[in-house]
Amino acid sequence: MSEEQTETTSKESLIVTSKVKAYIKSKGFMTSGDAIEGINEEIYRLIDKALERTSANKRTTVRSTDF
Repeated sequence: MSEEQTETTSKESLIVTSKVKAYIKSKGFMTSGDAIEGINEEIYRLIDKALERTSANKRTTVRSTDF
C-alpha cells in the first residue's frame, strides 16, 4: 500500500453517514458501500483546497469564500 493510500484509509470520517444515506435515499437512489468513503475523501480535498486559498491570502481563518 502506498503512503497516500495508508493516509487515506486512516482519515477520520467528517460526515454523518446516516444523514448522507438518508439524503441519497430521499432522492430515490441507493448508497454503495464505498460511496461514503468517496464522499469523505472529497470533503478532505475541499477543505485542503480552502486551506491553501486561506494561506495564500495570508489569513488563518477559513471563510465561505475559500470554498
